[in-house]
Amino acid sequence: MFRCHVCGNTTAKSDFVSEVFVIDGRRVLVEHIPAQVCERCGEATFSRETTERVRRLIHEEGRPSKTVPLDVFALA
Repeated sequence: MFRCHVCGNTTAKSDFVSEVFVIDGRRVLVEHIPAQVCERCGEATFSRETTERVRRLIHEEGRPSKTVPLDVFALA
């Protein structure tokens, strides 16, 4: 059963999301990640299998499909 670790909500929808990961100081965008997305707060949760696929993609077997510019904002 789903329970959001951010807000405690128990309803989610299956969706595909994009996430930016910071790997050794380098930002990496991974698109089309299957996730359970909390219907209240929008927090995405990944299965163990998906998490492992993303890890392998970034660290071992993947090659970027494209390069995109990234806008950076700072609050400090």
